[in-house]
Amino acid sequence: MKISIVIPAFREAGIIGTVIKSIYSLLPDAEMIVVDDGSDDDTAEVARRAGATVYSHPYNIGNGAAVKTGIRMATGDLIVMLDGDGQHNPEDIPRLLAMAETHDMVVGARDSKTQANIFRKCANAFYNFLASYITKINVKDLTSGFRVVHKKTAMRYLYLLPNTFSYPTTITLSYLHSGLSICYLPIQAAKRTGKSKIRPLHDGIQFLLIIIKITTLYSPLLIFLPTSLFFMLLGLFNYCYTFTTTHRFTNMSALLLISAVMIFMLGLISEQITQLRYDRVDNKK
Repeated sequence: MKISIVIPAFREAGIIGTVIKSIYSLLPDAEMIVVDDGSDDDTAEVARRAGATVYSHPYNIGNGAAVKTGIRMATGDLIVMLDGDGQHNPEDIPRLLAMAETHDMVVGARDSKTQANIFRKCANAFYNFLASYITKINVKDLTSGFRVVHKKTAMRYLYLLPNTFSYPTTITLSYLHSGLSICYLPIQAAKRTGKSKIRPLHDGIQFLLIIIKITTLYSPLLIFLPTSLFFMLLGLFNYCYTFTTTHRFTNMSALLLISAVMIFMLGLISEQITQLRYDRVDNKK
């Protein structure tokens, strides 16, 4: 199968040429696509001189937007996505491609020791735990940007991907919720060249919102049911407290219990809407 390499890049003039040449030494026949996301340095020119096909955004849109542009441009059956900052070892690409023969997506799962700092390590561990709870599948690295996908399958979810760094989260959860297979291969991530573009607080909140968004899109009850249970328990606790202290059923207890029922019913309706949407998609295949 034809292989396309998609590399999103922003201000990576110092390392992008080395990354491209390393990949070409292993996969000389691969289609190399570098999407320059509005860099104000020589990233595009360096990538072009190294032999890559370069598409430049007129301004900085986002890492996810660059990946989406690269996927649209790719003509290969398999698409390898990796960062242009030198973190990912090109020698791992053949291992990922080999597993792509039997899986819909192959992800390079970073060792916890190679995480940038303790904050990132704890945040990624939390995201992995939350994603594993939601999907009921062991998610080893939710945010890794080093992965291989089949273009035909990835195009189905392209409209869901955000323009930010949280695109790996979205595509991973979308694949898992759709019953597609994902394989995790352990990799060692090197220290990136240059300064990281990820803003811990801002992008961390975005990751969390993306997880909630994708969950409500595919399995709404996983969000609505715990919320409903929380309000129900809160209402029962308030009722027990007020009945013990004042011997009456208060308006607050009623409000909390009614809210629990309403949230649960909204979850059921959302679940039915989701199922109807799946049925329409299946009929079109």
